[in-house]
Amino acid sequence: MTSTPEYWTIHHFSQANPAGPGCDSMPALLRRLADSIEALGPVEIQDVVIESEMTEHGPWRSGTVYFHLPEDD
Repeated sequence: MTSTPEYWTIHHFSQANPAGPGCDSMPALLRRLADSIEALGPVEIQDVVIESEMTEHGPWRSGTVYFHLPEDD
């Protein structure tokens, strides 16, 4: 029988496109998130959540990345 921990810890970070014109660019947000994930090194990505908030320039895109570090095992 395996035991489950009482709690789990997961690391995360959030990023958004710069406010203003272009804040609605999904490709720009995905590139920004991918660059940040790559900079973390060898991590296990648990989830990526994309959100948007309406502004006068259109939807302001942001994303949150949830991940585990190798030493979290």
